[in-house]
Amino acid sequence: MARLVKLDATGPIRIDPQEKPVFICACGLTKNFPFCDGAHKKCKEEEPGAVYRYDPETGEPVRAE
Repeated sequence: MARLVKLDATGPIRIDPQEKPVFICACGLTKNFPFCDGAHKKCKEEEPGAVYRYDPETGEPVRAE
């Protein structure tokens, strides 16, 4: 069953372990889940309150509601 998961973060969550920080994806666009790969940069132009859908192949926005 397909589900629509709404994420409202436009950047990663930083976790500080002993040696170096780890960044966990909070936008849902990463190809390396659960780790951030910088895909959140595509969220910069999103309008507050709008719902965006992203193409799973290209990661580009295809529709906003």
